[in-house]
Amino acid sequence: MEKNKQKMTKKSKVLIAIIAIVIIAGIIVTLTAGLNFDLRYRDSKKIELNLGTDFNISDIRQMTNEVMEGEQVIIQKVEVYEDTVSITAKDITDEQKQGLIDKVNEKYGTTLSADSVTIESIPNTRGRDIIKPYIAPFAIATLIILVYMAVRYYKLGIIKTLLKTVIILVVAQAVLLSVMAITRIPIGIVTIPLVITVYLLTLIGLTSYFEKQLTNKNEKEKAGK
Repeated sequence: MEKNKQKMTKKSKVLIAIIAIVIIAGIIVTLTAGLNFDLRYRDSKKIELNLGTDFNISDIRQMTNEVMEGEQVIIQKVEVYEDTVSITAKDITDEQKQGLIDKVNEKYGTTLSADSVTIESIPNTRGRDIIKPYIAPFAIATLIILVYMAVRYYKLGIIKTLLKTVIILVVAQAVLLSVMAITRIPIGIVTIPLVITVYLLTLIGLTSYFEKQLTNKNEKEKAGK
């Protein structure tokens, strides 16, 4: 029994050390290189081409690959009739704009000119603006969960249970963001689903852990009677 406890202690120390290293590395990367934001949230350039007819995104993508080889590009249909294409990239030069116009005119028989197409500059979106809509729902959900934890596991010590829950939830999110920073996973449309997934998995793990502790405590109380 004592050996098992020692093994668990060693495993816990190793796990804590790994988590600490990941978080510290993530902080260093964030402070030096910053987070890698998706193109949708970075400084970028955009042009809109009014084709006046239906078109395939795949055709437009092939054109952008030829004119803007190797660049990340976002292509979207806009307007009510979806006859206008929006092309967003980190940078769009006048030469690239003209090249796209020429290919579109050739493919769809349009008469677009460089003078009728403007390169629009799009400012970056701050990280705080991305998460702002989710702060209140997360705070409310967490408060409800903490109340549940306090009521359900009061035998384990309310303060102790709440502190463990809060600390582990925060650490789990810190590890996720650190891993994203280190691996340069873009902060974008998948970030919030990832955060929610890790949040839920952490809660499931915590609930399972507390349930085992509560069961053991109840069994000891019964045995002591």
